[in-house]
Amino acid sequence: MITRKWVAAGACGLLATLAVGLFPASAAAGEPVGKDSPKVELVLDVSGSMRATDIDGTSRMAAAKQAFNEVLDATPDEVQLGIRTLGATYPGDDRQLGCKDTKQLYPVGKLNRTEAKTAVATLAPTGWTPIGPALLGAAEDLKGGNATRRIVLITDGEDTCAPLDPCEVARDIAAQGIHLVIDTLGLVPDAKTRDQLVCIAEATGGTYTSVQHTADLSGRVKQLVDRAAAPVVTPVATEGAKQCQGAPKLGAGLYTDREAFGEHRWYQVEVKPGQELRASVSIGVDRAVNADYGVLLRATTVHGREIVRGSEAGDGRTDAISTGLRYPKAESDGDEDEGTAGGGKPVAETVCLQVSNSFSAPASVKTTPGMPVELTIDLVDGPDDTADVAAFGLGRGWWLLGVLVLAGLLAGLVWGWLSRWRVSVWRTN
Repeated sequence: MITRKWVAAGACGLLATLAVGLFPASAAAGEPVGKDSPKVELVLDVSGSMRATDIDGTSRMAAAKQAFNEVLDATPDEVQLGIRTLGATYPGDDRQLGCKDTKQLYPVGKLNRTEAKTAVATLAPTGWTPIGPALLGAAEDLKGGNATRRIVLITDGEDTCAPLDPCEVARDIAAQGIHLVIDTLGLVPDAKTRDQLVCIAEATGGTYTSVQHTADLSGRVKQLVDRAAAPVVTPVATEGAKQCQGAPKLGAGLYTDREAFGEHRWYQVEVKPGQELRASVSIGVDRAVNADYGVLLRATTVHGREIVRGSEAGDGRTDAISTGLRYPKAESDGDEDEGTAGGGKPVAETVCLQVSNSFSAPASVKTTPGMPVELTIDLVDGPDDTADVAAFGLGRGWWLLGVLVLAGLLAGLVWGWLSRWRVSVWRTN
């Protein structure tokens, strides 16, 4: 099953997608739109434990082979698909050799179904479980081009090649900003295996699924391959600055970054007269953190005057925390600090966006790389009357707030009158 964590993470991803989809944007920061065929590599555990016969009365290896055949038949033509194995060739006890036992079984490229199926048919459960080295190899296999990239890891056990922690490997891959997602599937997993696979998936924005039946394995892998073939949004990697001066200039789009615990990062956005800036930020909590935390998104002028802010705080377990803001740029104003030329003619205003967090972590938790940040920026036609747009992202919600307060007051008066009337009737009787 998909963990509760990734239900929450999936919801955050959907909100970000809707934000971009509802407010059409041009290509971000001048980046070309990727048109390369999506790349997917299936990474299969062929270690000795795959001999266990606990999936629909057959071995885990047999179930994986059947699922692979079905997936290969259903793979969309536009997907470049490859297959990598781990633990497939070395049966001995030498740890050093066993932890190098990963190889590409079928190269990433246009799929020849017959050749791929033949390669899979030769596999037999053999050796160790070097998940970390296999992920590094798969990331290398998927390099090059401008395509979306996805690794689908299928294993029945945790990594046996410490100290190379596969979770740290996944975080390092995510920190490279190459938009590579790792999805993990655990075959009849125990608690340790599940925790490790969840950590790997979370580090890159992927999903974890527990598999008990062959049909579940086949269906889930098909779904992930199809998802790679039809991505919704491709975020652009960026790196915020320590101050507004020299910060990267961003256009409308979806961006990813990494932010250390307690860090402030700055970005610049040009807002033209008559436009409204809409921005939101989400920070993914991909490791254990202390209670009491928050995220702040603040818009200021280049001179440091605060324009508007949005913030959110929490004090318990979470998967992501988000906030947003709106800022309408008037068609004209009289303040040169706010973007007017010497003669009073309005010009585009440089707005500084500050993303800050107040996360902290136990001493045992590794704080590098930073936590994943997703920043959505949109520039739309502003409202007719910018005075109606309130600070802190409430917008015209002040009218609704006023109506609710008035309705609550009237409801209280009516309820009080009814209560007094019932009491008087009861006393009369």
